[in-house]
Amino acid sequence: MANVTGSVPAPVGSAERQARLTGLRRGMEAAGVEAVLLGSTSSLRYFTGIDWYPSERLLGAVVHVSGGLDYIAPRFELEKVEGLISLPGGIQTWEEDQSPWRLVADRIGAKGRLAVDERIALAMYRSLRAEIDDARLADAAPLIHPLRSRKSPAEIALMRHAKAITIEVHRRAHEQLHIGQRASEVVRFIDDQHRALGGSGNSFCIVSFGEDTSLPHGGEGDRALAAGDVVLIDTGTRIDGYSSDITRTYVFGEATPEVRTVWEAEKRAQTAAFEAARPGVACEAVDAAARRSLEADGFGPGYRLPGLPHRTGHGIGLDIHEGPYLVKGDTTPLATGMCFSNEPMIVVPGKFGVRLEDHFHMTDTGPEWFTQPQHSLEEPFADVPAWPAA
Repeated sequence: MANVTGSVPAPVGSAERQARLTGLRRGMEAAGVEAVLLGSTSSLRYFTGIDWYPSERLLGAVVHVSGGLDYIAPRFELEKVEGLISLPGGIQTWEEDQSPWRLVADRIGAKGRLAVDERIALAMYRSLRAEIDDARLADAAPLIHPLRSRKSPAEIALMRHAKAITIEVHRRAHEQLHIGQRASEVVRFIDDQHRALGGSGNSFCIVSFGEDTSLPHGGEGDRALAAGDVVLIDTGTRIDGYSSDITRTYVFGEATPEVRTVWEAEKRAQTAAFEAARPGVACEAVDAAARRSLEADGFGPGYRLPGLPHRTGHGIGLDIHEGPYLVKGDTTPLATGMCFSNEPMIVVPGKFGVRLEDHFHMTDTGPEWFTQPQHSLEEPFADVPAWPAA
């Protein structure tokens, strides 16, 4: 269940980050990799705690299998980086007229194999290849993904709090809707409420009315709310970098029989996906369960519309979308600590769409919801726990 105490869980600490580095080095040793290069990505934050914006300049870290840790930074950022470091390591700097890639190459030696953060920019990777030949470069994703995909109790607690904030913000947004209100006004309201409840503001926000709800990521205009419109709001925030991402769909006024039929089919598909998420089952089996439910209700098959045009769910953590995914072809076995969205949207082209999105994490015995699924079409927030009074 969501945390409604109002208290923010403790951030991820240095001891947990050191354990992550130990796990990474264990994988490096097995793969015959001497070092891993982390760019200014979420993996840099995951392993070192440093949250840095990506740019054309390399700021990252080199993790050595031998136990060392080098921070790589522009010289003019040295003092700032020194203030961000929580794990011990040397800081290697480069001046504006120098190559950070030569610096990285020097740190791993003439023969060492280097695994590279998969999220590093292509232009940066090309520059790295000019200093280290392809035979010595490897993909770090197989080393990083198994660690990041299985969340610790601390990570799950942070996401639980973020999701509790977002579901309360959803409830407040629903209460204040009025005829003529622009989607952009609701986006601003949601951002204000995320901040008021201790979140980082909107990490993203989709507010769609009427026909725009048939577009999974919303329309390009700024539609005004009208009586009888289907309302789809998909939004999230972050706590200590960890994400929420919840979607609710309801009607501003009376629902038509068609909307009600589709909403109920969506609810069944979401339930089918949740019930299929058993320990050891392949991720793709969850997607298949949702699609079987939808096909039984006359939608699809496959990605055909009216029906589900995208995967059933995605992993979530420091990135809103991260692997593994609940989609055909992802055979990753479900395991304790994995966290997923469950959102088998139904699109009726040119009319409306219904997406119910909640998240679950895997336990030793099965899935557990972070937030309870939408109560009903008419009372979407009837079961949302009361937020503590200020």
